[in-house]
Amino acid sequence: MLERDSDGEVVNSSHSSMSSESCSSFSRLSFDAAATTTAADFATETLCLKPHRSSDFAYSAIRSKKTAPTFRDFRLLRRIGAGDIGTVYLCTLRGTGSSPADQDRESSSSSSCFYAMKVVDKEALALKKKVHRAEMERKILKMLDHPFLPTLYAEFEASHFSCIVMEYCSGGDLHSLRHKQPNKRFSLTSARFYAAEVLVALEYLHMLGIIYRDLKPENVLVRSDGHIMLSDFDLSLCSDAIPAVESPDSYSDSRSLSTPSYTRPQQTTALTPFSCLSTRLFRSRKVQTLSPNRLFVAEPVAARSRSFVGTHEYVSPEVASGSSHGNAVDWWAFGIFLYELIYGRTPFAAPSNENTLRNIVKKPLAFPTPTPSSALEGHARDLISGFLNKDPERRLGSKRGAADVKKHPFFKGINLALVRSLTPPMIPGLIRRQNTTPSYQAKKTDKNRNTRQSTAFEYF
Repeated sequence: MLERDSDGEVVNSSHSSMSSESCSSFSRLSFDAAATTTAADFATETLCLKPHRSSDFAYSAIRSKKTAPTFRDFRLLRRIGAGDIGTVYLCTLRGTGSSPADQDRESSSSSSCFYAMKVVDKEALALKKKVHRAEMERKILKMLDHPFLPTLYAEFEASHFSCIVMEYCSGGDLHSLRHKQPNKRFSLTSARFYAAEVLVALEYLHMLGIIYRDLKPENVLVRSDGHIMLSDFDLSLCSDAIPAVESPDSYSDSRSLSTPSYTRPQQTTALTPFSCLSTRLFRSRKVQTLSPNRLFVAEPVAARSRSFVGTHEYVSPEVASGSSHGNAVDWWAFGIFLYELIYGRTPFAAPSNENTLRNIVKKPLAFPTPTPSSALEGHARDLISGFLNKDPERRLGSKRGAADVKKHPFFKGINLALVRSLTPPMIPGLIRRQNTTPSYQAKKTDKNRNTRQSTAFEYF
């Protein structure tokens, strides 16, 4: 497997498959006790308060500690992921039951505190010149506080290892779930649900100036309640996004399905700096009477990079051709993602990575059948076509981001502001010790995906 670092140099990257082995091998690692940190330091320097996790028992269990957590505060249950530079372990806080009987009771208890601990060998990271990517993921995880994004519970050093403790997802990922569906593809309604939650998560990331750059089913994890969580941010790009309230261009729901028309408003469109303390809002009893057709826009349109990153089947034409890229790569990946959920494959895949990249640049988008089977599939195809415009300047989402995507008829009937309250298509249920599903997926090596190789830098 090949990847390129930030300087464009091609380097090797190996991955191993997920494992449900016990954590006995971990005991051979020599960990030094981390320096004790006061609770005040822990609160102010290590982790910021996460309002969306205020009712999360696992989160409050860690924050209730009088000192910052260290490696000795956790009991490792088993390894759930492994790679060339680190390992992920399923773990619990010590003191929540140390005997096998206690572990069994924990496995069936909804209030148990399960975590995913990502352990990175800092020396190996330095040799591979990937320190900046580990730092980027850490930086981003500290910024996040969203229902569909991971929560960083704790971080600490132990000898030459760096450990971060995060939220654990027991439901696997959308790639593994797709292969369990009839014909190995999701129904349109299920695909729409997952796409809606990913859209809301991407909107939040872009609002923070974060370009994800690694959207694919393997990185969309499923919590025990059936809702999603994006994972793996080491490939992400941090930039600036300037929130604004924008007057949209004309939009018609009756436009042709074959000609998506999602374009940037003309330069004469007024942009108003967004302020949550606007006096106009407080003078009006009904916010919608102020600007009935205005959109909140926070898209990092100025971000640019030339790094060759991503998974071959998911990279955009500008990345495949070696050009600079920006926020539009996430919307291209969204189109590939939705296509795979609905049709069980990606549209430009070829026997070799070189041919896959050539198809992405030159091959026209095609669907499995000439005509859609329903109106909803027609809307899905139209949405995918808008995302998979090879010109990033004309790509749906590239200018106004989620503000334009949300208006698409494919999402009609879904209250995106309240999507977290909807019932998911499937609920994995509570985690079981004897059949733990990995939450941080390594590159698959099974027969279902032995031809899909990745240029993405992945820890595990």
